[in-house]
Amino acid sequence: MSAATCHARMRALAHEGAGQMCVELAVLLPVTIVIALAGINLARYVELCARFDRVALDAVVGFGVAPAGSQDAASAAAAVEGHIAQALGDVSGLEVSVSPQAVGRLGQGGATFSLAPSLTRYVCEMRLAPWPSSLVIAGVRLGAPVWLTHERSLVVDRFRPGVVV
Repeated sequence: MSAATCHARMRALAHEGAGQMCVELAVLLPVTIVIALAGINLARYVELCARFDRVALDAVVGFGVAPAGSQDAASAAAAVEGHIAQALGDVSGLEVSVSPQAVGRLGQGGATFSLAPSLTRYVCEMRLAPWPSSLVIAGVRLGAPVWLTHERSLVVDRFRPGVVV
């Protein structure tokens, strides 16, 4: 076998696998991007959950107990919700809601009485939309249809500071 024949054969073998790397890149790049986005969203969710847990309990103790202004549970819940939203900052795709629930109600049908009329459970809920929440490629809308939710609750006596159940 001459040197020219050997050189031509080596060139032919090199050109056979020339497109393989492009195909591998086209297959693996979307998978890598999806895994990276999932990791970013998970880290963001865990960080917001840690902040939310700390802030929600502080807000309930600070604003849900002995509320200023109107003495009803709805205005206290609005004050708690406002403080939590302010403490978490302006985060895209984040929703905070607080709902008060009376604790200690007994009875059947319409007849109820309360064992502890001022005990209130504040249920604080955080909802986070994964990023990117919507994406449009070539007229096709892609997006995450799910919300990541996290809930924290605390029972307090609304009219006696320091009573946390």
